[in-house]
Amino acid sequence: MTRKSPAYRAPPQTAAQKAARKAQTAARDLLPLRACIQPTVPVAGNSVTLFSDGACDTQAGHGGWATILRYGDQLTELSGHAGGTTNNRMELTGLLEGLRALKRPCQVRVVTDSQYLRKAFTDAWVLKWQRNGWKTAGGDPVKNQDLWEELVLQARRHALTFIWVKGHAGHAENERVDELAVSERKKLRRG
Repeated sequence: MTRKSPAYRAPPQTAAQKAARKAQTAARDLLPLRACIQPTVPVAGNSVTLFSDGACDTQAGHGGWATILRYGDQLTELSGHAGGTTNNRMELTGLLEGLRALKRPCQVRVVTDSQYLRKAFTDAWVLKWQRNGWKTAGGDPVKNQDLWEELVLQARRHALTFIWVKGHAGHAENERVDELAVSERKKLRRG
């Protein structure tokens, strides 16, 4: 009679180990991370900081997006809304509209509270989706493919780095883009 050995289980983490892992992740989030897609032509242009956010009433499908572009002392605010949408679509649209507003290739520091958006570029999800014919690892179609394809084109034009900030945590520009996106979303409810 053969006896199977029990499955290996990692020992439980101590509170100190969990705290150290959390601190390491938080430190990583504060670092600017380069996008997995680089411009086709090296960008020697201006340095711009882009703050973007999206908001959505998921039951009604009312959504809003917003972007702030900071170039030196200049600030430009952009925002808009859409019906029949999702929060992720609005997050992507905020970034896309900000990048479209740039007249020439720039070095863009993207500040976002969306891990979905950031990790798609910093953890190379978007490249894997492209390689798989816009399918997820599970074989399902990638949601928002149209926006991702546009963002890939913009990433080939600009040099993007990403910084994640915690939403609703007092970051001035992140709070402002959230306020603008929510205001745009509410316009659909009124109108």
